Amino acid sequence: MIEQLIIESLAIGACYGLFGVAVAIIYKTSDVVNFGQGEMGMIATFVAYHIINQYNQPFWVAFLLTLAFALVLGVLIEFLFLRPAKEPSVLGLIILTLGAEMFLMGLASWKWGAEQKDFAFPLSVQKNIEIIPGIEINEWAMGVFTITALVMILLFLFFKFSRLGIAMRATQQNQNAAKIMGIKVERVFSFTWALSSVIGAIAAMFFAARSVLDPNFMMEPFMRAFAAAVLGGLTSIPGVVLGGIILGLIENFFGYAWPEWKPIVAFVVIIIILTIRPSGLFAKHYVKKV
Repeated sequence: MIEQLIIESLAIGACYGLFGVAVAIIYKTSDVVNFGQGEMGMIATFVAYHIINQYNQPFWVAFLLTLAFALVLGVLIEFLFLRPAKEPSVLGLIILTLGAEMFLMGLASWKWGAEQKDFAFPLSVQKNIEIIPGIEINEWAMGVFTITALVMILLFLFFKFSRLGIAMRATQQNQNAAKIMGIKVERVFSFTWALSSVIGAIAAMFFAARSVLDPNFMMEPFMRAFAAAVLGGLTSIPGVVLGGIILGLIENFFGYAWPEWKPIVAFVVIIIILTIRPSGLFAKHYVKKV
């Protein structure tokens, strides 16, 4: 029983971490928390649902087309909502992401309605595979572990060796210096939003497989992913994933002992970490001198 609870906690924590990475990528580059991240993943999942059910396409075709849609969506959100703002403050940019959130939620409600729908996902939560005698893991959890590990490896290689990844790191450290060095910061921001949107869409499809699909289904996963990012450190991508795993363990074990209090665990974690260590457990703490 405890072994299965640990595996389940690690799996849901890895999914929190994966979605938290999407939030952290934008924050690392622009110091902005994208509160529309959940709705971006939600509408991408609805696009996958539409392709599967309306055009009778297999999941993997819908999956690839949805990733392409998510990439374009990220670019459009940055270009239409954030870039027109003239010398905005961080608070102003956050309010713009809230506006994007409301727009996407309204669009999904208008197009697909508020009814709950089942999302056809090829990896089942019900089908278990016995990895060692007495311990089983379901297909969904195996998929989460695999995809999260793959995304982390690809991000490491991207930020370490690609010119665009190095440009994103330079933009994060000092935007003005990056411009002087010839880096097109606006293009870096667009790509950052596109990359974040793609990762968020992948995580959202995993979340939809565990629940039902409706315009509000990503609200709770976003809050938990944000809590994971705060716990691990918004400026540390590996820290975000570790924060998600820790949150998954805390949440499930807390829920096992006191089920009625499980929904508030993520919010308590946010409050405690912001009070004790605002930079997170695994991120470096910087102090700005003025």
